[in-house]
Amino acid sequence: MLLRIAAAAELGTLLVLFTNLATVHSPVVSSAIGPVHGCSYLFVIVLAIREARSAGTRLAALVPGIGGLLVLRRLATERQHGRAS
Repeated sequence: MLLRIAAAAELGTLLVLFTNLATVHSPVVSSAIGPVHGCSYLFVIVLAIREARSAGTRLAALVPGIGGLLVLRRLATERQHGRAS
Protein backbone atom coordinates (compact mmCIF):
# COMPACT_ATOMS: atom_id res chain seq x y z
CA MET A 1 0.00 0.00 0.00
CA LEU A 2 2.73 2.47 0.91
CA LEU A 3 4.74 1.53 -2.15
CA ARG A 4 1.71 2.12 -4.37
CA ILE A 5 1.22 5.61 -2.89
CA ALA A 6 4.92 6.47 -3.18
CA ALA A 7 5.03 5.23 -6.80
CA ALA A 8 2.02 7.36 -7.73
CA ALA A 9 3.51 10.39 -5.99
CA GLU A 10 6.86 9.85 -7.72
CA LEU A 11 5.30 9.73 -11.17
CA GLY A 12 2.78 12.49 -10.50
CA THR A 13 5.31 14.94 -9.15
CA LEU A 14 7.68 14.23 -12.03
CA LEU A 15 4.88 15.00 -14.49
CA VAL A 16 4.15 18.25 -12.66
CA LEU A 17 7.83 19.21 -12.77
CA PHE A 18 8.12 18.47 -16.50
CA THR A 19 4.87 20.30 -17.26
CA ASN A 20 6.11 23.30 -15.29
CA LEU A 21 9.42 23.19 -17.15
CA ALA A 22 7.71 23.02 -20.55
CA THR A 23 5.22 25.80 -19.84
CA VAL A 24 5.61 28.61 -17.33
CA HIS A 25 8.78 27.41 -15.54
CA SER A 26 7.65 28.85 -12.22
CA PRO A 27 10.32 28.67 -9.52
CA VAL A 28 7.58 28.45 -6.89
CA VAL A 29 6.25 25.21 -8.38
CA SER A 30 9.75 23.79 -8.73
CA SER A 31 10.70 24.60 -5.17
CA ALA A 32 7.45 23.17 -3.80
CA ILE A 33 7.18 20.01 -5.88
CA GLY A 34 10.89 19.19 -6.25
CA PRO A 35 11.40 18.09 -2.63
CA VAL A 36 8.15 16.10 -2.70
CA HIS A 37 9.39 14.28 -5.78
CA GLY A 38 12.75 13.62 -4.15
CA CYS A 39 11.14 12.23 -1.00
CA SER A 40 8.77 9.99 -2.92
CA TYR A 41 11.70 8.72 -5.03
CA LEU A 42 13.62 7.85 -1.85
CA PHE A 43 10.54 6.20 -0.31
CA VAL A 44 10.17 4.01 -3.40
CA ILE A 45 13.80 2.92 -3.13
CA VAL A 46 13.59 2.14 0.59
CA LEU A 47 10.27 0.31 0.27
CA ALA A 48 11.52 -1.68 -2.70
CA ILE A 49 14.60 -2.76 -0.78
CA ARG A 50 12.39 -3.74 2.13
CA GLU A 51 9.79 -5.67 0.15
CA ALA A 52 11.64 -7.16 -2.82
CA ARG A 53 13.76 -10.27 -2.72
CA SER A 54 15.36 -10.11 -6.15
CA ALA A 55 18.16 -7.72 -7.00
CA GLY A 56 16.48 -6.84 -10.29
CA THR A 57 13.38 -5.60 -8.53
CA ARG A 58 15.47 -3.56 -6.14
CA LEU A 59 17.43 -2.06 -9.02
CA ALA A 60 14.21 -1.18 -10.86
CA ALA A 61 13.42 1.24 -8.03
CA LEU A 62 16.40 3.35 -9.08
CA VAL A 63 14.75 4.33 -12.38
CA PRO A 64 13.54 7.90 -11.83
CA GLY A 65 9.87 8.57 -12.40
CA ILE A 66 8.65 5.09 -13.25
CA GLY A 67 10.77 3.01 -10.89
CA GLY A 68 7.94 2.62 -8.43
CA LEU A 69 5.59 1.34 -11.10
CA LEU A 70 8.24 -1.09 -12.33
CA VAL A 71 8.74 -2.38 -8.81
CA LEU A 72 5.01 -2.87 -8.29
CA ARG A 73 4.79 -4.87 -11.48
CA ARG A 74 7.82 -7.00 -10.64
CA LEU A 75 6.56 -7.61 -7.09
CA ALA A 76 3.22 -8.81 -8.45
CA THR A 77 5.06 -11.23 -10.74
CA GLU A 78 7.29 -12.41 -7.90
CA ARG A 79 4.30 -13.04 -5.66
CA GLN A 80 2.51 -14.88 -8.42
CA HIS A 81 5.45 -17.23 -8.81
CA GLY A 82 5.96 -17.60 -5.05
CA ARG A 83 9.36 -15.91 -4.93
CA ALA A 84 8.41 -13.21 -2.44
CA SER A 85 6.86 -13.39 0.98
